[in-house]
Amino acid sequence: MANLVIDIGNTLTKIAVFRQDQLLQFEQYQAADAGLILGLAEKYGVRQAIIASVRKGAEAWQEEVGEKLNLKYFGANMAVGIINHYKTPATLGPDRLAAVIGAHRLYPGKSNLVIGAGTAITYDYVDAAGNYFGGSISPGLKMRYRALNYYTGALPLMDADENFDAFYGDDTTSAIRSGVQNGIKYELKGFIESYRQQGSVSNVILSGGDSNFFDTLLKNSIFAPYVKIEPHLVLKGLNAVIQHDND
Repeated sequence: MANLVIDIGNTLTKIAVFRQDQLLQFEQYQAADAGLILGLAEKYGVRQAIIASVRKGAEAWQEEVGEKLNLKYFGANMAVGIINHYKTPATLGPDRLAAVIGAHRLYPGKSNLVIGAGTAITYDYVDAAGNYFGGSISPGLKMRYRALNYYTGALPLMDADENFDAFYGDDTTSAIRSGVQNGIKYELKGFIESYRQQGSVSNVILSGGDSNFFDTLLKNSIFAPYVKIEPHLVLKGLNAVIQHDND
């Protein structure tokens, strides 16, 4: 039986179809609709789906999809395979929780630091026994560039440049790139080293839309051997939840 998994993020809606742990199809949209979702469900004979959303309120298509499929809404009470010690589980972003579940599912018995490289950058650690205590949230790559432009009168709006590798900038453009991209690089290294000092880190798992870019930032560091890229980690975590409910 195939499962439909939907992750509604701050920017994009990501949809995947799984059969057991096999990813059959992946799509992402700025705005999904019932026709798209039900079309995928019909194509693969899907009867059940799960939704995780970081947005407030329901999407317009959810009611129609819920009439055709057995639709579940992911929440803090579905922490399958891990022990959630977060003090306010109701406020924990479902994408963060699903990513931790996905990491523990993919790498059982390993200690995993999950770094979500999306609209925000999130850091979440789950130990080898599946204990999750919390993490950190900071502004994402695009958010930092936009903030410098929005909150100042003279700084231009710029995009990231994966070829930039200077230590400092010698004009305004390169100074912004140095501040944003080196700032993220030092932040990544700082968090990884802090977790390593506190305990073991078997894997550093990068997920989210900027995961490849973050991998570039870490490629020459001592942490590079620990880094794994799992762009569909949240979706895999949600799939683990729906599979567990079917067992």
